[in-house]
Amino acid sequence: MAARNDEFAELYAAEHERLERQIARRVGCRSTARDLVHDVFLRLWERAVDWRGDSAAYLTRCARNATIDHIRAERRHAHILAGVLPEQQAAAAPSAAERLGSREQLGRVETAIAALPQPTQDIFLLNRVHGKSFSEIAYAMDISRRTVASHMARALAACEKAREAGE
Repeated sequence: MAARNDEFAELYAAEHERLERQIARRVGCRSTARDLVHDVFLRLWERAVDWRGDSAAYLTRCARNATIDHIRAERRHAHILAGVLPEQQAAAAPSAAERLGSREQLGRVETAIAALPQPTQDIFLLNRVHGKSFSEIAYAMDISRRTVASHMARALAACEKAREAGE
């Protein structure tokens, strides 16, 4: 194993600069070239128990393939971004009036939830805040799924009514 490590280290020392230059010419970035060369050597290390033949030619082919894969990925990425409109990339910050309206609406919904009977509040919070399913809530509270659904319908109707009251 130590001999293989030494041989691999010698191969890396002898070839990595040449491969970096070769890749950098095609991708236009020395840092990207360095990353791709490291990927090539990592794949070689992981896959090759014992490599034979012309290591330089094999590494050149691997580096060329890694470069082609990288360029294709960059083109796909650019193509995807070209189809995205600028307003889709980042959401606009809400205005002060929108923030105030949202806070008021949230306050109305909180008041509506607080006005519900305690079991309905508990079921609503377990489902919407804690992410529990109707089955989990029914089991935990020792009630039927249908009862849970009924309480949730009441809670959601109260929230919708509070939301509509603000419009």
